[in-house]
Amino acid sequence: MSFKVPALPYAFDALAPHISARTVELHYEKHHQGYAKKLNTALEGKPEAEKSLEELILTTEGDVFNNAAQIWNHTFYWRSLGPKGGGEPTAGLRAAIVDAFGTVDTMKHELAAAAKGEFGSGWAWLVLDKDGRLRVAQSSDAHNPLRKGHTPLLTIDVWEHAYYLDYQNRRADYVESLIDHLIDWGFVASNLDAIGGGEGSRKADRHYREAASEFAERA
Repeated sequence: MSFKVPALPYAFDALAPHISARTVELHYEKHHQGYAKKLNTALEGKPEAEKSLEELILTTEGDVFNNAAQIWNHTFYWRSLGPKGGGEPTAGLRAAIVDAFGTVDTMKHELAAAAKGEFGSGWAWLVLDKDGRLRVAQSSDAHNPLRKGHTPLLTIDVWEHAYYLDYQNRRADYVESLIDHLIDWGFVASNLDAIGGGEGSRKADRHYREAASEFAERA
């Protein structure tokens, strides 16, 4: 058995003009697919090859962890975006955000600041932390909030390959455009709903184990 990445949930050009078809194609075909190839090579002949993607993220280090996490992170990133994204969160999600941050705009500002301020390659996240609170988080390189017991609700990729063809060194413009026009708040709300809106990390862990096949398929 080997890992393969799921199909994109939309066409390469669906996120244009905010993210170009060429960027999506290269990002998905070369980077995302490339992590699966590297992971399968790293796992060949090893007992860890029988583990799920989430188990690999939680229990391994080095090349196996990096490639497993990058498969998961990228699948989650594609699903955090959508051609009909942007606008405002749905009512239930909005209430949870207001409860945690005071206003939706405050949350967006903190998320943007995390994405713009991550030094080098990495990710910005909206998570439900292990105490059941909504908050913004950063992670460097391939790191994933699951390792800290947090539940990801959305993510922004700030590796240069996510934006450089379209924005060059203007990461801030990419981040603002993505938050204003592409975040799929329905996806974010569904993640919060799936774990009960704040019942803690055990239910979150079960949710992601059950969703494992959605983040990396087995061939």
